[in-house]
Amino acid sequence: MKINVIIIDKKSKDNLYSGLIAHYQKIAKPFAKVEIIEVFDKEISKAHDISAKMAQHSYTKALSKYMTQGINIALDPSSKELNSHDFAKLLKDSMEINLFIGGAYGFESDFLNKCNNAISFGKITLSHKLMKVVVLEQIFRGLAINHGHPYHK
Repeated sequence: MKINVIIIDKKSKDNLYSGLIAHYQKIAKPFAKVEIIEVFDKEISKAHDISAKMAQHSYTKALSKYMTQGINIALDPSSKELNSHDFAKLLKDSMEINLFIGGAYGFESDFLNKCNNAISFGKITLSHKLMKVVVLEQIFRGLAINHGHPYHK
C-alpha cells in the first residue's frame, strides 16, 4: 500500500515538526509507504497576490497531475467530519491513496468533485506544517485500526 500526502506548501527544513513526520512515516512502514509531496510554485505565489479564486485555481492546476490511479481524497474543512474509525475505513483495501491538502484558500469545487471523497478532520484551522503531523498520525492510527495493532487503544 502507498499513501501520498500532497500538500500546497513551501518546502522547508522545519526542525520543529520534521522529527514527528519522520517518526510517523517510520512506524507506518510495516503497513504502508507514506510519502509527503510539497507543491508550491511561482504560479501559486502570484495567484495568492491576485485573489482567493485565482489561488484556488492555481492549486487545482498544480495538484491535478497527482490525481493518479487509486483513491483521491481531499481534506476540506467544509466536508463531512470523520472520526478515526471512519477514516480507517477509507484506507482499507486500497493499494494507493492520494490525500490532498489545499492552500490557504482551500479547493475549487471542481477539484473536490474530481476526488473520490472529501473529508474533514474538524473545523479548526491548523498551520500546514502542523497539519502534516496530524494527517500522518491519523494515517498511522487508521492503519493500526485496520491491522489490529494496539496503538489505537
